[in-house]
Amino acid sequence: MTTSQRKIEHLQLCAGVPVESHLSSGFDDVYLIHCALPEIDRDEIDVATKLFGRKLSAPILIASMTGGHPETYGINEALALAAERLGIGIGVGSQRAALEDPALEESFRVVRDCAPDAFVYANIGAVQLPEYGIEGVSRAIEMIDADAVAIHLNFLQEAVQPEGCTRARGCLDAITEVCGALSVPVIAKETGAGISHEVAELLVAAGVAAIDVSGAGGTSWAGVEYHRALQRGDLESAHLGQLFWDWGIPTAASIVECSECGVPLIATGGMRTGIDVAKSLALGASLAGIALPLVKPAMDSADAVFERIAAVVSELEIAMFLCGCKDLSELKASPVVVCGRIREILHARGFA
Repeated sequence: MTTSQRKIEHLQLCAGVPVESHLSSGFDDVYLIHCALPEIDRDEIDVATKLFGRKLSAPILIASMTGGHPETYGINEALALAAERLGIGIGVGSQRAALEDPALEESFRVVRDCAPDAFVYANIGAVQLPEYGIEGVSRAIEMIDADAVAIHLNFLQEAVQPEGCTRARGCLDAITEVCGALSVPVIAKETGAGISHEVAELLVAAGVAAIDVSGAGGTSWAGVEYHRALQRGDLESAHLGQLFWDWGIPTAASIVECSECGVPLIATGGMRTGIDVAKSLALGASLAGIALPLVKPAMDSADAVFERIAAVVSELEIAMFLCGCKDLSELKASPVVVCGRIREILHARGFA
């Protein structure tokens, strides 16, 4: 099966069947402290931020989702038009398919065409670095005139996918080489299983400029592969997808584990509301990324994507108002209480 065919299968499954983790991302165990006397007006609240010196109107990214099949062109177009209108950043899905077949480049290039002023980041898997090297990563960046590149770590998905690559030896050295060779920042990005403190330290030492924790609690790529396997009648792979469906570090815990790593943190993995975004920032993230909730709106129109994200921004502003925080620096310094399962995990790991 071609990479392009897998891309459209992944997208269709994300839109059509339940693929989210059965376990919470952990934000239900995180409590922001209500301020009964905010002493600010809501219209004073400023949610603007910067990433790598680029101003964003809100601390929200449209996280890497798709591209690499002709049917993904319209979806990336809708996402990009919304990002440009909102003044936020956007990432593309893995560009491996376009590196294999240049005819598919347009499904990614449409993002820059429709969002000429947005912060846009490219995307390639760590397991593809030995094959494509610096030249391939540079080609992915040039393809969309990217402001940064995400190197995704999707070993859970690779391990349960029949076509998956589980050659992980040497990936850290490859990431180090890429970070030293490129002129744009490198983002290390998990894909739904979270990043631990120990791995964050290794990645920062390798030279990454930001970390996307992409914790457990949102889309489960083991779950996606479970559904793919069922469609093919591959019961062995379906078993693995089901068994590892909820594997990983919950997003809330991963944020705390990585919060002292010294580079910007992007919190993805189960971001569903502006309250989730507010909690992630209070825990130590710099921005939040949203993916799955935008798939169906993107299949509809750019306006539908815009409305969905605008609602999240409004929810974030209300949460900040109720915490008495007029900007993101105050939100990041605001009191937060962690209870339940997340507190237990963090305590066992030495972070609480």
